[in-house]
Amino acid sequence: MSGGESGVGGGFPRTVPGSGRHAARSVGVLDVGTSKVVCLIAAVAPRAGVHAGVPRAEVLGAGHVRARGIKAGVVTDLDEAEGAIRAAIGEAERMAGLALEEIHVAVSCGRLKSRHFTASAEVESGVVDDGDIARVMSGGRAYADRDGRTLVHLNLLGFRLDRAQAVTDPRGMAAGLLSADLHAVTADDAPLRNLTMAVERCHVAVAGLVAAPFASALAASTDDERRLGVTVVDIGAGVATLAGFADGQLVFADAVPVGGHHITYDIARALNMPLAEAERIKALYGTLIEAGSDNYESFEYALAGPSTGGEDGGEEDLVGRVTRAQLRSVVRPRVEATLALIAERLERAVQLGPVMRLATGRVVLTGGASQLAGLGDLASGALARPVRVAGVTGLAGLPAGLARPGFAVAAGLLSSCSRPSLQVPAWRTGGDGQGGGYLGRVGNWLREGF
Repeated sequence: MSGGESGVGGGFPRTVPGSGRHAARSVGVLDVGTSKVVCLIAAVAPRAGVHAGVPRAEVLGAGHVRARGIKAGVVTDLDEAEGAIRAAIGEAERMAGLALEEIHVAVSCGRLKSRHFTASAEVESGVVDDGDIARVMSGGRAYADRDGRTLVHLNLLGFRLDRAQAVTDPRGMAAGLLSADLHAVTADDAPLRNLTMAVERCHVAVAGLVAAPFASALAASTDDERRLGVTVVDIGAGVATLAGFADGQLVFADAVPVGGHHITYDIARALNMPLAEAERIKALYGTLIEAGSDNYESFEYALAGPSTGGEDGGEEDLVGRVTRAQLRSVVRPRVEATLALIAERLERAVQLGPVMRLATGRVVLTGGASQLAGLGDLASGALARPVRVAGVTGLAGLPAGLARPGFAVAAGLLSSCSRPSLQVPAWRTGGDGQGGGYLGRVGNWLREGF
């Protein structure tokens, strides 16, 4: 087997047991990010209920709390992370009026990496059957799931017979050698274990892991874009993730440990203000668009440091003043540096072949930090590609407050639950793949999924 590395993931959604009329079709999803933890519980419509090519979900409960004990998607304090996850899940459960037993979790930690390789097996009978396909896929899994890396996502790009003839479904066809071209996404084992441990300490089982770039891409891009070729870049608070698609298939993914929080830190340091104030200033006044009045328009902000005594004997905050042009001079260099890192990852992917060139031909930006005014135009020039900024377009029925770019990962998790054709089981809890629960479902997929 041989492979070229590049970085993403799929999950294997299953109905989450609950109570009442939603019990048979309710699912729970969890996005553990650097700035926030989001839990959604939704009644997902069957494929037959898809409207205008977009699946529909009825959100029954939503929990959204500030993240603690998390940095760049990695658990840094287990107790703090558990507390935030427990609060988000509890809030969603109270709103939905049901208790989750299992949940699907997005993964952005563990240095997500992609790998393309070919797995092969001899066809002993001379005619391909389900057992031959299962042996090929099992060999591919074993090859990817090694060296301290855990397999998160495994998708089939195509079959070949006797190393030459490409086929869609090889069953019943004559061949001496069956080969499968595969794409796998893996993550470092330890960060993944810590994430699942933090979730399971909340008395909720992890039903499956879905790579965050894959999830956000489902929410922010269209079916046509994924068929024609697109890379979705989700710029979150601590991580920017990339997911490239061609012919409707995920063909590469990557993650860059830089995000919107770095802009916030730059503002706080340069202007001597608390982080909370820097985040507020960024959201209200941050822009990459130049205007003639920027040198004259200014605004006040609270300076860092102790308060002083006011005339009435109370406390008075120290106040600073800055122009829009001065703020832009702080924000723009960090954004340009982030875009340069993303451009570098895109060019690295292009070197892997024609399919990658197709996948990186256009870019969709999403994520909380993508809402910075003027980012789309700046990114188009920096990446030398057509760029559009998107919210959640791949899932219908979301409340307006959840259809924003910052919730793309959570919405994408629900989208993957709504569309069985997009489900790509890979991660498992351990063992040999023949057990019950999620493990057994993976074994069934290998035996029956083709």
